[in-house]
Amino acid sequence: MTKTPSPHGWSRSRQVAKTASRSAPAPAAALQNPPNAKAWELIDAAGCRGLTRGGAQVSNQHCNFLINTGEATADDLEGLGEDVRRRVKETTGVELEWEIRRIGVSGRPTEGRAS
Repeated sequence: MTKTPSPHGWSRSRQVAKTASRSAPAPAAALQNPPNAKAWELIDAAGCRGLTRGGAQVSNQHCNFLINTGEATADDLEGLGEDVRRRVKETTGVELEWEIRRIGVSGRPTEGRAS
């Protein structure tokens, strides 16, 4: 039996996804909530909302997300996340951990590849 998409089903979902990907930057990374606290509150308290580095920015709407404003590199995103972690530690004493698993070594060629 084959599913037939409804007028408000699959085709609408595809259209929404296409529109969303063109109209708004996608979140790139988030930091974990520490025990008994919310990462976004700590990030906001440290004055990091809207902070930028290269093409990366701490989201103004959801400050526990890092976004690519269009030209961010992996180094921009990782560096911004580290800036946020440092500022939160200095301001609140809480050390935030990355939500994502980072693979590779920033700024270095991958082993086995020509540089």
